[in-house]
Amino acid sequence: MIEFTDDNFDREVIKSDKPVLVDFWAEWCAPCRMISPIIEEIAKEYEGKIKVGKLNVETYPDIASRYSIMSIPTLLIFKDGKVEDQIIGTVPKKKIKKKLESL
Repeated sequence: MIEFTDDNFDREVIKSDKPVLVDFWAEWCAPCRMISPIIEEIAKEYEGKIKVGKLNVETYPDIASRYSIMSIPTLLIFKDGKVEDQIIGTVPKKKIKKKLESL
């Protein structure tokens, strides 16, 4: 799983030739910690098909602001450099997979 930063976000997400799932989170966020193992499982299951990574909203607030992240966890699914879908809150793995499969 990739740790997205100010330095690599455009290269790894916007310019990616694969769809990208970005988990916007923070250390103090209990729901973020709850969904983290699910995100890790998805990263393994979809390895080679999509990129999966996390972006800490406290460390990189400019990127969170750019995408109007108001609640965490928020998952954004990017394709061809654009946000294709979003999921807000802790949701079952099945719901995340369904959104990814629709790509």
